Amino acid sequence: MNNLQIELKKLQEKTNVPDFWNNPEQTTPILSKIKEFQNKINSYNKLKQDIDNLYSLNLLLIDEFDEDLSLEVIDNTKKVEKEVEKIELKTLLSNKYDKNNAILTLHPGAGGTESQDWVEMLYRMYTKWATKNGYAVKELDFLEGDEAGIKSVTFLVSGENAYGYLKGEMGVHRLVRISPFDSGGRRHTSFASLEVLPEITEDIQLEINPDDLRIDTYRASRGRRTTYK
Repeated sequence: MNNLQIELKKLQEKTNVPDFWNNPEQTTPILSKIKEFQNKINSYNKLKQDIDNLYSLNLLLIDEFDEDLSLEVIDNTKKVEKEVEKIELKTLLSNKYDKNNAILTLHPGAGGTESQDWVEMLYRMYTKWATKNGYAVKELDFLEGDEAGIKSVTFLVSGENAYGYLKGEMGVHRLVRISPFDSGGRRHTSFASLEVLPEITEDIQLEINPDDLRIDTYRASRGRRTTYK
């Protein structure tokens, strides 16, 4: 945590440079990094405070048992455990684009209206999850189904670690149910594909090794010209 505070201080010092705010390309990533470090430090400090409070309550219970206090300790312990799990998960999200926003695209598989309805169910599920966890959702593209559901939808989930959390959802999702669109009440299997991509905001510089290049040189031949009278 000390190293994180040192890095945060260095970044904050950069914002005091006179010309810092004149270069948006430089300003945006640094401010984003500052916010990320501040969130991590605040989460750590809050968790440490909660653990210290829990320790103090346990000492009180040892001196004198109280049923209401014991229930409070149990409740607080569960909350601390959940916070620890969240921090552990965030620590694991350390790949290059895990912290980026996520762009999700849903398409129905074979099955017509049934699969299109499954796409709409998935869309509602992911948007509800995103909203519940404090992420912003922005619809980028939407194509309504013929009778019901959605033919295709692309939406942006914005927030820290959005891509890290959602990238594992990429693939084909299957639903088996009694179809509400089948008058015979038969069981149907529906498929929907989900593509998850990170939103890339920074410029990407590609490094190409000259040894990997193959250069072919051609000599243009002079064509023969024929004139007809």
